[in-house]
Amino acid sequence: MKRLAVLILFFPLIVIAQNYTSYFTGNIVDTVTMPSGGICLMGGATEDDNAMKWFLQNTNGGDVLVLRTSGTNGYNNYLYSGLGIPVNSVETIVCNSAAASNDAYVQQRIQQAEAIWFAGGDQWKYISYWRNTPVDSLINDGIKQRHIVIGGTSAGMAIEGKYYFSAQNGTVTSTAALANPFNSMVTVDSAAFISHAILNNVVTDTHFDNPDRRGRLCVFLARIFSDYGIYGKAIACDEYTAVCIDTTGNAKVFGGYPAYDDNAYFIQTNCELTNQAPENCSSGNPLTWNLGGEALRVYQVKGNASGQNTFDLNDWKTGAGGTWLNWSVNAGAFNSQNGNPINCNSSAILETKTDESWEVFPNPVEEQRTLTIRCKVQHTDTPDISLYNSNGQKVHFGLVKQNNNVYTLFFVNLTKGIYLLQINGNEHSYYTKKIILN
Repeated sequence: MKRLAVLILFFPLIVIAQNYTSYFTGNIVDTVTMPSGGICLMGGATEDDNAMKWFLQNTNGGDVLVLRTSGTNGYNNYLYSGLGIPVNSVETIVCNSAAASNDAYVQQRIQQAEAIWFAGGDQWKYISYWRNTPVDSLINDGIKQRHIVIGGTSAGMAIEGKYYFSAQNGTVTSTAALANPFNSMVTVDSAAFISHAILNNVVTDTHFDNPDRRGRLCVFLARIFSDYGIYGKAIACDEYTAVCIDTTGNAKVFGGYPAYDDNAYFIQTNCELTNQAPENCSSGNPLTWNLGGEALRVYQVKGNASGQNTFDLNDWKTGAGGTWLNWSVNAGAFNSQNGNPINCNSSAILETKTDESWEVFPNPVEEQRTLTIRCKVQHTDTPDISLYNSNGQKVHFGLVKQNNNVYTLFFVNLTKGIYLLQINGNEHSYYTKKIILN
């Protein structure tokens, strides 16, 4: 009887419910381990075995849950026994509809997982099925409270950043996006979904070499600035390439180099420039984001079996084994050339509202190039009002006090872009706010 019990514990199970299908491999008795956390971003096509081993090792022998909205159990045997890393179980849950998000079993399995893997497929289904539901809430709680490891390939990687290409209207090519950044297919979303602190202000892209998606990623970053007033960052992976990020923010790149040309890219707007904004990002017109051929700074990293080439996501400038590039777009034509390591000496001020009695308007600042600053209560000290560019450098401006609690700030001889308004009292900071000058 004991031998029979052991066989039952490890017998593969398939459960078909109205809203989901479950494929289970391994020990049906849940185990609780202390996972090491981290994020595995896979560019698509066949998974890189070494990156997947990293993913499994970070479960520390726990339970792996694969979430998808199509397909079957292709990951189960591969993750459970195919890589030689012991885990307690692997379960694939295929959500057949958005209603699966409210199923108690699905929610329970998320709560018990030490690792969650998002398969490839249709990222809009993932978003429309899971966003603002118990599924994304429980996943984010697992990331924050239990330090579960998260990973995904293709569509599963595309949903990992704070900003994400939702594909709500289908995919978009670089050619179409560059020709019109406001093409209806360019759907860059920011509504809260999967939350990784290290990927704040980051958008991810996949299948980067098949087809060439460098141009469309430039458009995604231009739209993030145009739509949200943020100079964003991006991580992109070629097919068969993975970026594995530990909890300290160190990113290792796995792939098949030198046998194959497998690359990951870490892209950011050029913080060395006072004005980083695109010259022309408007509806119906080709994108121009040139800025002397240095609009975007890129660290290109070859992925190999050991993951020895790295990039530090804490400072976005320290790397090993990579090459710096400059990317730019002129009238819809993408260009890449060799560049130098990025060197930003000043750190931009972080936006922190500490006193809600202050309000500033309009924001963005338009044609009149004036900003009204008003305090709804009377302060005993005289505030110091300063304006900084995106590199944290104080810039000159004209300021007129209208009465006891209203000020007008004039943006004189300043280029378009993002600025930071800081209001300080004698002994503390009242208010810091990002201001967009159009």
